Amino acid sequence: MDLDSKEIYKRVITDFLCVFAVGFPILIFRLFGVPYKRGFYCDDLSIRYPFHPSTVPDYALYIVGIGLPISVILIFEVSLLKKFNSKRRSLFLFGWKVPPWLIRCYKEIGYFCFGAVCSQLITDIGKYSIGRLRPHFMTVCDPDVDCSMPDFKYKYFVEFTCKGTSPKLLRESRLSFPSGHSSFSAYTMVYLALYLQAKLNWRGSYLLKHFLQFCCVALSWATALSRVSDYKHHWSDVLVGLLIGTTVAFLNANFVSDLFGSSSLKKKLSETTTLTNTSHQVMLVTNNSSADL
Repeated sequence: MDLDSKEIYKRVITDFLCVFAVGFPILIFRLFGVPYKRGFYCDDLSIRYPFHPSTVPDYALYIVGIGLPISVILIFEVSLLKKFNSKRRSLFLFGWKVPPWLIRCYKEIGYFCFGAVCSQLITDIGKYSIGRLRPHFMTVCDPDVDCSMPDFKYKYFVEFTCKGTSPKLLRESRLSFPSGHSSFSAYTMVYLALYLQAKLNWRGSYLLKHFLQFCCVALSWATALSRVSDYKHHWSDVLVGLLIGTTVAFLNANFVSDLFGSSSLKKKLSETTTLTNTSHQVMLVTNNSSADL
């Protein structure tokens, strides 16, 4: 079924509005978000670690996490379309010929980006709602509290002033839960592994696809572990971040994108329902037959 130019524009604009609606709150959090002000106990050793720079800095996380999947998608969609759909007709948008490979790349990259902003928004909601203190909080904050006082050992301090001089570090020191590096790396690399599962079918090797998938998962795992060793997050922050990113990747691959055709999970659920109904019908027939006897 051919679509006219107005219908195509309507779909494209709607898609961008959906991504923008999810992504805009992330920008608001980053610019104006104030973390929940959580206090501390002087005897809490989990927030007394030294400050270390990140092994995986933000720019490297986003360059690899966004650049690698998009590059793979572009290469695969163009090559696969030339191989299997070389006779597919192009669309015309107000007189401009839109090649099929551009349409496929737009869809697949759009699915990936939508899942990425969803995963990030879920993570940021947790960060600013919980306000958990990072393992290096005491080092960065340097609160005006004399924890050597015997009466202060078990006292919960909420009203205090940080003597640290970096507003950015002070704000970041309250955003430990969940780990953003872990959720973002888990989503991007798990989704890429699922994409390879659906798209890569090379008969030259039985293990190449699975080796590449392992590399994706290992890259995410190493990123997550670095957040603990760098004293940026507690282990539970990293665990929840991995769960968020992995869950969003699986849901996006199976229910949003068309990586697995009619969606494998939907198909399994449909098959389960069919089997249940069939079994129920067989039981009714058997019971009726027994009653007749």
